[in-house]
Amino acid sequence: MSLPFAFALHGGAGTIAPTHPQAEAPYHEALRAATARALAVLAADGSSLDAVVEAVAALEDCPLFNAGHGAVFCADGGHELDAGVMDGRTLAAGGVAGVRTVRNPVRAALELMYEGRCVLMGADAAERLAAERGLDIVEPGYFSTAHRLAQLREVQARRGGLAALDHDREPEDADSPHRFGTVGAVARDRHGHLAAATSTGGMTNKPPGRIGDSPIVGAGVYANDATCAVSCTGTGEHFIRACLGHDVHARMRYGQQGTFLAAHEALAQTLGPLGGRGGMVVVGRDGQIAMPFNSRGMYRAWVREGDDVRTAIFA
Repeated sequence: MSLPFAFALHGGAGTIAPTHPQAEAPYHEALRAATARALAVLAADGSSLDAVVEAVAALEDCPLFNAGHGAVFCADGGHELDAGVMDGRTLAAGGVAGVRTVRNPVRAALELMYEGRCVLMGADAAERLAAERGLDIVEPGYFSTAHRLAQLREVQARRGGLAALDHDREPEDADSPHRFGTVGAVARDRHGHLAAATSTGGMTNKPPGRIGDSPIVGAGVYANDATCAVSCTGTGEHFIRACLGHDVHARMRYGQQGTFLAAHEALAQTLGPLGGRGGMVVVGRDGQIAMPFNSRGMYRAWVREGDDVRTAIFA
């Protein structure tokens, strides 16, 4: 049996200030390029898992987003990157946290999943595994950009020891440096299998060792062929406490809700009351796509087989 594939990805959410279309164009182009990487896999009857990893790796290589090259700085002036993947067919998963030299953390998460002895691995051990598996290892400075360094200095000047999240400015305070950013993708392949992947550089000025929701199964990443695949972006601590990815799954499996309703109600009823902000991309086992967010914008792209790729930033 062959089913039409479906795919969606995000490049972070937040209270993004509207800009001139020319300033937004590079983001749309990058989202399309990452989607093209996934479509090349799906159109060749490849797996949803390979598709989401290819798309997220493309965004990790793009300095516009807070993952890989272009990741935000920690308080110590370094970078610590997190990523997670999950295969909806087998419920196998892998996550790496706090890596500083792996060019594409999402590929390290995939290798950890294939290795199979544990689901979540941190820092030096994850880097050793990546090197042993032949992944690209880079100098820590590879991840740095002048824009992110300026963000760090701005946040430290304004907020002292407090961390700030990417892409966000509080509407009541135009100068507030709260920003958050994560990249992620979900897919259903022609065989009906689902997968999700999420990757992030975390928060500007975050304390070294902080781990967000991106590599955590059931929080920032989740996939189950019985229901859906989910990738989240936002205030990570809230997503962890909400178990948001699994909450969408539970609403579908036990509450018999559809993809759209489950995603939107999980965001509003589970994340919202905790004070969490952000969004998610979701694809259901039926191929339906949902992309709710409670911030002003979320970088996103989506496509179903036979349709044109669409991208958006604002509601």
